[in-house]
Amino acid sequence: MKFYRFSAGLLFLSALTAAPLVAQTRPTAAQPKPAAAQPTGSSNGSVSESKLAVIYSEAFLDSKVGIARFNTLLGTLNNEFADKQKELQTLQQKIVALQDEITKLQAGSNVVPIEQIRAKQDTLDQLKKDYQRKAEDGQALYNKRRGQIFQPLNDDIGKALGEYAKAHNISVIIDGSQVPMVYAADAIDITRAFIIEFNTKNPATASVASPK
Repeated sequence: MKFYRFSAGLLFLSALTAAPLVAQTRPTAAQPKPAAAQPTGSSNGSVSESKLAVIYSEAFLDSKVGIARFNTLLGTLNNEFADKQKELQTLQQKIVALQDEITKLQAGSNVVPIEQIRAKQDTLDQLKKDYQRKAEDGQALYNKRRGQIFQPLNDDIGKALGEYAKAHNISVIIDGSQVPMVYAADAIDITRAFIIEFNTKNPATASVASPK
């Protein structure tokens, strides 16, 4: 069985806009509208009935009814980067303030030496370069740490899906969040049942490995 892994996280920052490090919750998947089960052929040519199920992995990320460990881990991740986020926001505020100051000097009625404006513009350019470098470094660190934190959860979800399929005699599970489908009956949607079972067996208080 192939499980399509979800990605947990968000851009740390981009360009000159500070993006808040918070969970962007996706809505719980609507009632399924995709695919009917098809019989599969065995190696000897006979046909056996396969039980097919549909799951919507985007629902795992729902802050209220999704997989509880996801939100706990995301909170841990964002807390680890709170200081870097604050540093970038402070730097961005300096850039905006200096840009406004330069604009006012250029548009003002008082004559300002061109050297003074150029000096401020040079400072502004350097601040922008510093911001871009810090933002890119922060994004790289954020992505690396995100992988470290969420990989164990991804592995646990994949393992749990396999166990769930065996326990319920399911031969195929299709991720409706990844694969476009025309129709699927409500009866084969296992999303809520799987999330409830996973949360019961996997408490949200699971420990997080320290960064290396």
